[in-house]
Amino acid sequence: MVFKVSIVSTSPIDGQKPGTSGLRKKVKVFKQPNYLHNFVQATFNALTAEKVKGATLVVSGDGRYFSNDAVQIIIKMAAANGVRRVWVGKNTLLSTPAVSAVIRERSGADGSKATGGFILTASHNPGGPTEDFGIKYNMENGGPAPESITDKIYENTKTIKEYPIAQDLPNVDISAIGVTSFEGPEGKFDVEVFDSADDYVKLMKSIFDFESIRKLISSPKFTFCYDAMHGVAGAYAHRIFVEELGAQESVLLNCTPKEDFGGGHPDPNLTYAKELVARMGLGKSDTGGEPPEFGAAADGDADRNMILGKRFFVTPSDSVAIIAANAVGAIPYFKSGLKGVARSMPTSAALDVVAKSLNLKFFEVPTGWKFFGNLMDGGMCSVCGEESFGTGSDHIREKDGIWAVLAWMSILAHKNKGNIDGDGKLVTVEDIVRQHWATYGRHYYTRYDYENVDAGKAKELMEHLVKLQSSIPEVNKIVKGIRSDVANVASADEFEYKDPVDGSISKHQGIRYLFEDGSRLVFRLSGTGSEGATIRLYIEQYEKDASKTGRESSEALSPLVDIALKLSKMQEFTGRSAPTVIT
Repeated sequence: MVFKVSIVSTSPIDGQKPGTSGLRKKVKVFKQPNYLHNFVQATFNALTAEKVKGATLVVSGDGRYFSNDAVQIIIKMAAANGVRRVWVGKNTLLSTPAVSAVIRERSGADGSKATGGFILTASHNPGGPTEDFGIKYNMENGGPAPESITDKIYENTKTIKEYPIAQDLPNVDISAIGVTSFEGPEGKFDVEVFDSADDYVKLMKSIFDFESIRKLISSPKFTFCYDAMHGVAGAYAHRIFVEELGAQESVLLNCTPKEDFGGGHPDPNLTYAKELVARMGLGKSDTGGEPPEFGAAADGDADRNMILGKRFFVTPSDSVAIIAANAVGAIPYFKSGLKGVARSMPTSAALDVVAKSLNLKFFEVPTGWKFFGNLMDGGMCSVCGEESFGTGSDHIREKDGIWAVLAWMSILAHKNKGNIDGDGKLVTVEDIVRQHWATYGRHYYTRYDYENVDAGKAKELMEHLVKLQSSIPEVNKIVKGIRSDVANVASADEFEYKDPVDGSISKHQGIRYLFEDGSRLVFRLSGTGSEGATIRLYIEQYEKDASKTGRESSEALSPLVDIALKLSKMQEFTGRSAPTVIT
């Protein structure tokens, strides 16, 4: 079929500036006439010609509501902009890490490689007709577009007056694997629908020793469950855990992807992953029966993870540190050693201690996976993580929730190599974490999220905290007036980062209060919500005395919590007497 290109006039839309997380709004906003079209064309206009004309693009996402409509719109606009071919995951499903893997690893039958891709996701935010939708663009390295591109996209959305679209192009059946070809003014145009899991599973099998994990899973001592929270991880869970690793179907929870995530909030934390938390024995009520030894959850687009042991929660900060400490021995991909490790600034310093002990290069970066990607592209970093349940490595340029689960299973298999078949006691998740604390010390850590706060009030709170930093003696006077048993503040600043690869400088990345005993308070505004502002408060207390690493986290952190809430005047500015979520 020959398609024609139409030029559609439109008014500029001065939208949200797309950062690493892309553009996120309510579905009703994206359904406005030309809204999605404007963003897509603004992106095409921000890219160089060779990344559009004759190029191969990936278009898929977490399958949330409006994804099917969005894919068809982008396909028609890609055709009109001279794109040569579009690759789509079956049923529009590709996890964010899988998109990165496809861009980096997949080759078409004719040897074609993708130059980038649109990811349709609002990550861990709810989905449905009245909920959230999102879109972001990833570059040829598989990672999020850098600020130089997202700034251009944003400016383009304010000035764009028209876009080309192949309006007469019929919708492509994205439920069936195969290639649909068209002829247009720019020549041949193909849409290929492919299996969502094939390329990603192949990559995972090249990283991990699936045979050793299979032996662990087959042991009667080991039980586990995996909760996809009705997100896109369900498209991979059966294939990996059941077909490849031999687990029973019953280990899978909520693994049927749904466009509204089953009405839930697909954020893998102790608040929203209620079913998994209850099954693992961490709920408020006893569900009966013995909990599994290992549990994990994913968010909507499967780039985040939560790791649990039997009645035991592993903080994301501890998780990345433990993976780094055990990677060389437990994961074949790292057998020649780690190039370096990195964490986001708000993440606890647990990884720092591992890096120092193992003499590894270490980097502290702003929040945003693009900073890790730069380090990886520069050959400086192998393992990295964020406290917001994101963990990954240089196999792709996104955080990867299933990768983190397989990393933990690899560590468990490695630690239990000698007693899987014998009578010995299983080395558990809790055993591994407590041994890590005994070796490296414990970073007591928590995060308070205040979601959908009035943006103006949130800004005022942050300005208040910055003003306080002008006089550390005055800060310490306030601190001692709140809790005399807390150490003095040694320094305070707004975190600023100079990228060692490209020399770029990122300012205003979070407000830090650093105490003399190594404790930290960090305040940051998050850009991952679709409306209002989210204030994130991070509280950390380091304890290197092995005899004191077994305290309850809430008890250890209580004095610093008091300091943080009163120093920031949280209730006065936000009207909130309690956070929305505590992790």
